[in-house]
Amino acid sequence: MHQDNRSYQKSFILDMDGVVYTGSKLISGAKEFVNKLQQGSFNFLFLTNNSYYTPLELRGRLLNMGIDVPEDCFYTSAMATATFLKEQRPNGCSAYVIGGKGIIDEFQKADIEITTEKPDYVVIGETEEYDYAKIIEATLLIQEGAKFIGTNQDLTGPSLRGPVPACGALVAPIEKATGVTPYFLGKPNPVMMFLARKKLGVHSASCFMIGDRMDTDILGGLESGMTTCLVLSGVTTLEIMIQFPYQPDYVFNNLGELDPETILSRRNRVER
Repeated sequence: MHQDNRSYQKSFILDMDGVVYTGSKLISGAKEFVNKLQQGSFNFLFLTNNSYYTPLELRGRLLNMGIDVPEDCFYTSAMATATFLKEQRPNGCSAYVIGGKGIIDEFQKADIEITTEKPDYVVIGETEEYDYAKIIEATLLIQEGAKFIGTNQDLTGPSLRGPVPACGALVAPIEKATGVTPYFLGKPNPVMMFLARKKLGVHSASCFMIGDRMDTDILGGLESGMTTCLVLSGVTTLEIMIQFPYQPDYVFNNLGELDPETILSRRNRVER
């Protein structure tokens, strides 16, 4: 059987906050690592659970920090959610959405109707427009039969002043009121990891997942069959890492210690 060599080309999926930057500051070695990826013609993708921002906005954020990559190099939980619903309902579907521009834009691109009239789904993502009236509407629609979707299960997200409520916190009152647990599309869900690799056109055996969180980045990479790399430049310390029943394949202080040319995938390490 013919094997597509491109699918086994070494590729990299990177989390953003805590890996590339913290707040508005680049993490040491991040720019140099991205330069190596570009100069070496490696496939790579920035993967974020935050559904609020569009890929264009994320590109602009990195550009302001001195990293210039195409808009197509970003994949968000909003994109994964839209793709998932499109694949689940190829003949079309509708959704009541509590979320920001990122999720609204992706639903419009996917021709998913946004409505309050008997929607197929209630979808919650990060937003600054969240109030009691919307919570009530979402609760009633779910009780009337709409399926419950969350873009990601993160309880908090970063801001310049400290942690703020993220999707996992926003769904909580609706989940409590309805007794219905939402299905989350973001990391560590292997669906999002699969869709990210599909976008790159690569195989899990040659793909590296780089992140700073054990419960999303490393777990998602592990369950998807990717080689996992934990960087200690974000929320996880070595003391926290060793408490988990699963461990990453590699541990680095930051991206600057990772050489894309020489690092071996789990597949190649096993074969040696």
